[in-house]
Formats: sequence, C-alpha cells, structure tokens
Amino acid sequence: MKVLVIGGFLGSGKTTTILRLGRDFSNAGKKVAIIVNEIGEVGIDGDVISKYGLQTTELTSGCICCSLKVNMKTTISLLIRDYKPDILLIEPTGIAFPQIIKNEINLMDLKDTTIQPLVTLIDGSRFKQLMKEVKHFAMRQIIDAEVLGINKLDLIDKIRIPIIETSVHQLNPKAKVVPLSATYEDEHWHDFVKLLFGEGDDEMLRERSHDELKTVLPGIQMVDKATGKPLEYEMNSINASGITSYATEYSIGDISTDNAKSVVQDLIENIKAEVIKSSPEFVGHIKLFMESETDTVKANLTAFDMDITYELIPSGNEHTRKLKILSAVSNIKRERLITIVNNAIEERLKGEGIGFTHKLNAH
Repeated sequence: MKVLVIGGFLGSGKTTTILRLGRDFSNAGKKVAIIVNEIGEVGIDGDVISKYGLQTTELTSGCICCSLKVNMKTTISLLIRDYKPDILLIEPTGIAFPQIIKNEINLMDLKDTTIQPLVTLIDGSRFKQLMKEVKHFAMRQIIDAEVLGINKLDLIDKIRIPIIETSVHQLNPKAKVVPLSATYEDEHWHDFVKLLFGEGDDEMLRERSHDELKTVLPGIQMVDKATGKPLEYEMNSINASGITSYATEYSIGDISTDNAKSVVQDLIENIKAEVIKSSPEFVGHIKLFMESETDTVKANLTAFDMDITYELIPSGNEHTRKLKILSAVSNIKRERLITIVNNAIEERLKGEGIGFTHKLNAH
C-alpha cells in the first residue's frame, strides 16, 4: 500500500487534487481509499468524494495531527483489514501540520507499506494574502514539505509564477517545487504525479483519458500574530492558525436543481459580504453544498478578493436532502461567524418556502 499525505492551507485545492488522483488510480484498476479530516463537527469533502464512488472515511471535530491521532490509527488499521487499498490518500484539514501526520504513520510501522513524499499545496493565486494573514502558519507547512505544489496555475498571472516559485524555494530549498492545476491535463500535472509516485504510475495514468472534474454553473463566473514567533509542532495547530471555524448541517425539503443553484449562489454571496464587514481581508475557506432532487450544488470561496466557484455533481435521487456548510475564516470572532452563517441560511430557506431542520435546533 502506498500512503500519500497532501496538506496545504484552507482552500489550496487539496480535495480537488485528491479526488483527481483517486479517480485516476481507481479507473486504472487500483483500490483507493481516502481519509478526509475536516475542522468542525460536520464534514463536507467526504460526502462530495463519496458521490464519485470512492471509498472515503471522514474524521471530524478536530485535526488528525492533534486530537484525532487515535482515530487516525484506528481508521487506517480498519481500512487495511477490511478494504485492503493499494493507495491511501490522506487529506488533513488546512490548519493541520501535515509533517506530524506523516510521522505518526511512520511510527505505526505498517507492513507492506511505503510512505510517499509529503506534499504541501499552495494556492498560488492568493500567495500574497496568505503571507500577510497567516504568514507563520503557512510557512510552517511550506518548510515541512518534500514536494511543494503551486496550485491553481490557471488563475495566476504568468509573470508572477517564477516569483512565487522562487519565494517558496527560498523558504524550503530541499523540496521539489512544481506548478500545477489540478483541473488541467498537461505536463505540469504529470510532473506532479511522477514526483509523488514515480515514472511507472504516471505512465499508467497517461494511458487513460481524464474527464473534466469541475462543472461550472451556467451564467456564473468562475504565527502567531500576537507574538510574531514561529509556530512549533507542539502547539495545537487549530489554535495556532488564527482561523475561526464553524460548520453546521440542515435537513431540507424537496428542491429542484435550478432552485438549489439560486439558493446556493445567494447564500455564499451573502455570507461573503457579511464576513468582509468583520474581516475585510480574510483568507480561509467557505464551502457549502446543497442536495437537490438529482444533483449536489457546491460552492467554494477562499478569500475576500477571490471569485466564488461552483460545481454541479450529479448524485441521483437522494432520499434525504441536506445543506452543509463549513466556514473557516481569519480574524473574526466565532460568535459573529455563527450568527452570519445561521441567519443567512435560515432567512433564505424561509424566503424560498423550503422546510428545514437544523442539526442542533428544531425549527
């Protein structure tokens, strides 16, 4: 079994990258398992990945490099026993220290297992904002990596690419640096796969065609700051990141895909506007998904000045429909974030005449 840990700050493209690797290897005849770690009590990425037919285990309510070490060990042991994967992909939360996770897996002394190079993905399109808002935390993730993937190449001005490459290489001269876009089929992607798995596996994946991973909705465009001291491994990574998070889930009534698109778009735009009032230059990740009669509509936002992106995932006729949101934002009080999210969702659902039940409170 090959084990790959792909880390990176919130919104760096970890889920898209892992989803593509998982689908590619699965379609090439490999058994792939994925462990997804979310920040809050409600997970989103695991649900999305599962809709593509991949074996997914989701760990929530913490960080697998900190409070969920026991769960991680148990989960990996059960996956090996019951599923026997050829490849295990691990996606830590964006506010984890991935090096600790890799160290823990090494200490498990798993038989017939190789640990692949530790990856940190960097959202190159907002590298400047990350170095401003969460500099020391992001630097820790960069310094620990063996492979640095400068992701979202398609969103970066070409003139800035060598500048970012030089900057991250100066932070970590020992790491291999590769630019890529997880949604593009090109030599950058194949260079990335070769660094992670070697020439043989890359050649195997080249033999099959890659489907486009994202479906854009029609008509929608696509340190500790107190002390300034570097972060240490012993610190709780969630606290050290300076990120406030809130995740929640609603059970909802029937809704068509077209209405779900409209609701999701209004919700994410409203939440973005309200968050900006409290944290004008926030970075982080706000992701929301809503299940309609036949599809799942998903929205993503990673910073105050970034466009919202949307995905439409065909998922069949769901018996129970859910609306889930994970909000993880810099420089905002938790009480304020909770109020923004809950008010936006409940006012919009009521206005649309959609029945709903909050996971924690009945309405």
